Formats: sequence, C-alpha cells, structure tokens
Amino acid sequence: MRLDLSNVPVYSVTQVNEYVRDLMDDDLLLRSILVRGEISNYKRYPSGHHYFSLKDETGVLKCVMFRGEAAHLRFRPENGMRVVAFGHVSVFPRDGAYQLYCADLLPDGRGALDEAFERLRARLEAEGLFDEGHKTPLPEYPQKIALVTSPAGAAVRDMIRILGERWPLAEVLVVPVRVQGEGAAEEIAAAIHSINNRADIDLVITGRGGGSMEELWAFNEEIVARAIYVSNIPVISAVGHEPDVTIADYAADLRASTPSNAAELAVPDRAEQGERLADLNYRLCMSIRGRLEDSRRELDRLRSSRALGGLAAPIQERRMLTDSLRRRLAAAFDGQMKDRRAALSRWAAGLDALSPLKVLGRGYAIAGRGETVVSSIRQAEIGDRLDVAVSDGVIRCEVREKEERSWR
Repeated sequence: MRLDLSNVPVYSVTQVNEYVRDLMDDDLLLRSILVRGEISNYKRYPSGHHYFSLKDETGVLKCVMFRGEAAHLRFRPENGMRVVAFGHVSVFPRDGAYQLYCADLLPDGRGALDEAFERLRARLEAEGLFDEGHKTPLPEYPQKIALVTSPAGAAVRDMIRILGERWPLAEVLVVPVRVQGEGAAEEIAAAIHSINNRADIDLVITGRGGGSMEELWAFNEEIVARAIYVSNIPVISAVGHEPDVTIADYAADLRASTPSNAAELAVPDRAEQGERLADLNYRLCMSIRGRLEDSRRELDRLRSSRALGGLAAPIQERRMLTDSLRRRLAAAFDGQMKDRRAALSRWAAGLDALSPLKVLGRGYAIAGRGETVVSSIRQAEIGDRLDVAVSDGVIRCEVREKEERSWR
C-alpha cells in the first residue's frame, strides 16, 4: 500500500513533540505532581543543574532539577536515597522524551535523612576528615573567642553569659549567620574561613540550639565539615541537645553536648583558678618556710660543732702571718722605689750635661749646612752659606776665607 500524502497533513518531529508537550502541560495531574522513588544515575553538572532518575520496583522516570531550584536543597542527593519529588511532567522537544521537572526534593521520612547522614559520614571518614591526629588541642587561656551562630537565638545569649561568668578576661566576638534553611551551610562555612584570615582569634565555637533533624541539617552539610577541617584555629561544635550528633561534631576539634557546655569547655573557671592559685601559694609559702627552718637548724648545728670551733685559731694565725708578709713586702717595695728614683736622677743629670743646648749656653756655636753639621774646614768651601746655631737662635753666614788651625 502506498501512502497518498496529497491530502494529508505531515508534521515534523518537533511539531509532534511540541504537541505532546502542550497536552501534558495542560493536564492538571501532570502540572503539579508529587512522585516518590529512589534516586539513581544522579549527576550534578558544572552548570548547577541536577540530572537523575526516580525508580521503583517496576519503573523509571527521568528527572531534572535546574540550578535555581537546586540552590534551595537542604541536603545532598545521592544514589539509593529515597525521596519525594515535587514538580511537573513535560516533554523536552529536542529529545522527544518526557521527564519530571523538579521544583523541590525532600527525603522520604526520617529514615532517608539518616541514610543521607550515614552516607556522608562514611565518605568523609574515609577521606580522613575525622582523624584524631588532625585535631588541634584547645588553648588553655583563650583571649578572644568567635561564636559562629545565630545572633537572635537563646544559645548565643547562654554562651556569652557563661563565658563572662567563667572567664571574663576573654573577649567574645559574635559572627552572625543563619543556622537553618537555604544558604545556612554556606554562611557558616564562609564565616569559619573568614575568621581564619584574622590573627586575633584563639578559638571558634559554632552551633545552635536544639531542633529537629531537618532544622539541624546545615551542620550536616559537607561544606561545613570541610571548613572546620581546614581551620587553623581550633573549633568546638555545639549543635542541639546532648543526643543530637551532626557531621560538624565529627569534624570539629572538640564536640560539646550543648552550646552552654561548649562555653564551659572553652574557658577555665575563674573560681577554680583562684582556688588553685591560693593552694599553690600556700604550698609555696610552706615549702619556703620549711627550707628556711632546715637551713637555720643546720647553721646552728655548724656554729656549735667542735670541728668548726677548732679551726678558729689556725685561721687567726694565718691572718697575722698575712699581715706581717704584707708589711715586709710594702717596705721592700718602698726601698726599691727610692733606689730607682736616685738612679733616675743621676741619669738625668748626665744627660743634661751632654745636651747640645748646654754647650751653646757656654758660648760655643754649631755650624751646619741643612741637616749636615760642619765640623771641619774641609767640609766648607769659599762662598758656601752656613747656618751657625748659638744659644738663642741661628746666624746665617757666607764663607769668605778658610784658615786651618789646631786647637789642641
């Protein structure tokens, strides 16, 4: 049989897909629907869109959740997790496949939250985020403490009160963040990173008061656990009541059962420190007093001992002998000094007699030419200029004649 296309409309693939899409979009049931199932083939693309399938015992439904809706998720979807998805079913004309466009995604009951918690806990533990060897000891006397929490809750008021009562020397800085709902985990992580850029913070406490598992879920987010793990400043996690345990508790350097307990663990008690100092002061005074008494008794014993008394006479004799030697040494030194002074006087007189100045003073003169002393007529020629030194100066002369003569 051959098709006659002359009188029959022919549609393109896109037209068919768009027609089916319009039919589905007009369907009241498919326009707003809740679907329960198990997540499989979950993928998150760099664009921020989430693609996955929901399946049950006999069927599979493709799903997509765009970045805008995914930003409101309060947990991280994972394969095998049971959820309830809300959205509408429609056709993507390019592929001709229908899928669920999710507007929201919720864990299917408390069991699903527990499952999500355990999956993340196991994965982060395998990566080493909870290793005890990585945890940092708390400072014994912190000077400045940062509280990363809601500024409006009772928890922050309790922590500030207890910190002030126990250790008023510590300065408290409140870093306000949301502790539940959309964006809370990102704010907590960003605050911890920001605090680590400061040099004046000694300790961080992050947490909130009690609530349901859903309300505490921000502290079960991976981004918070990793921010705590890389913090160079010690972190105390204080979330909810004592039975509540979060991923942040595992990653923190110390877990407190409540925010109030965190404040107690963060600082010493000034009353206890005062008692400790008083006890140490008493023990130190008693120790010094005991040592002084022992030393005094030992001194008294030495004073009264015969051995020490018998040494007094020989010591006195040595002192007298030392004084005698000192006097003899001083007398010998004085005698030597007198002899040396007399010899020095004689040498000075002899040198004075030999001084050329003495010769000049007696009427003699010394002839010379420059630095050379003329002591013979052979050293001078007619016409030479000579300097004749006398007692009070120099006479400059010219040689006009020479006469040899013997003065002997």
